[in-house]
Amino acid sequence: MKINPPLLALAAGAFGIGVTEFAPMGLLPVIATDLGVSIPAAGLLISAYAIGVMLGAPLMTLTTGRLPRRTLLIGLAAIFTIGNLIAALSTSYAMLLFARIITSLNHGAFFGVGSIVAASLVPPQRQAGAVAAMFMGLTIANVVGVPLATWAGEVMGWRAAFWGIAALGVLTIAALRLTLPDMPAPTEGDARSELRVLMRGPVLAALGLTVVGASAMFTVFTYITPILRDQTHGSIGFVTAMLVLYGVGLTIGNWLGGRFADRSVDRTLIVTLAALTAILIAFAFAMPFAGPTSVLIFLWGIASFALVPPLQVRVMSAAADAPNLASSMNIGAFNLGNAIGAALGGAVIAAGLSLPFVAIAGAGASSLGLIALWLTLQARPRHAGAADRVERRATF
Repeated sequence: MKINPPLLALAAGAFGIGVTEFAPMGLLPVIATDLGVSIPAAGLLISAYAIGVMLGAPLMTLTTGRLPRRTLLIGLAAIFTIGNLIAALSTSYAMLLFARIITSLNHGAFFGVGSIVAASLVPPQRQAGAVAAMFMGLTIANVVGVPLATWAGEVMGWRAAFWGIAALGVLTIAALRLTLPDMPAPTEGDARSELRVLMRGPVLAALGLTVVGASAMFTVFTYITPILRDQTHGSIGFVTAMLVLYGVGLTIGNWLGGRFADRSVDRTLIVTLAALTAILIAFAFAMPFAGPTSVLIFLWGIASFALVPPLQVRVMSAAADAPNLASSMNIGAFNLGNAIGAALGGAVIAAGLSLPFVAIAGAGASSLGLIALWLTLQARPRHAGAADRVERRATF
């Protein structure tokens, strides 16, 4: 695909959102020490963001439908920027917690509306590529942005990371204003029909599986820095390198998940959930050893995001006649899983169990998803299996 300035502006927004969501996971010890709170309490900063995404996705999607698209996206980027400015200026845990909630409100709507806008910028036969180009910003955030923010937070203090993210927000606002065409609000669509579709059993089941799959990832990833420091005895450089390696795994996993989901959504989910369970169990035992830990973190990254395309396809397929709200809610479901995972990992630590048990808890979550998927497939009519094949690849 040729260089498309509006798509680059949307990808820049996705990049900034990705960094602001995941960077605190690498900064938990620094934030906890500076603000005088425990690691589990600092982990609630991630849970609060995730809950804000979950609540903000339907709220913003249903209440901003009449706004011109460029105006809406700029407004959402402004919310993101203001929230990160408050975080950078925070002098207390409560203020930082408030900032995280404010920042999170734009997340679901930006990705939901941004996907529609991205698809409208190119010919119909290139719409999937346009959406993928936007979401590539989220993937790159995990490869480059999060490790860089972690390094900046360690060297210059955690507030420096939020100042940098706020600067990204300003650049995104400028880029959106300069590159996006003035697009009117869509005239079609009915909030009530979107809500009715969201209440269907298959849609709720698909969203529930997203929650469980995401919680398996974030139970461990939320506390990855304490794990690598205390169990693997890694340096700051080692932690940063592992975050980069994990981000590379996410990128590969996203591609593999999309490719295999084109053949069979259910088989891809079964294999990936089983692999994720095995990897996390192995990680619990390999934590003291840098070499095996490095390999497992890479494989863990692949398994974690190989889940995302098939999970997205399940939701879109279940809500095919009114997918907008369901797609936004899937992002909320992913972040609800983020919150549950962070809370579960924090509860394990608060209970006095050692860090390897955090990985065991994550493995338990993924195995729960595997069991739930198997029960769902057993209850589904035989002829429904034909719907498992999809022609279009989805990405988170």
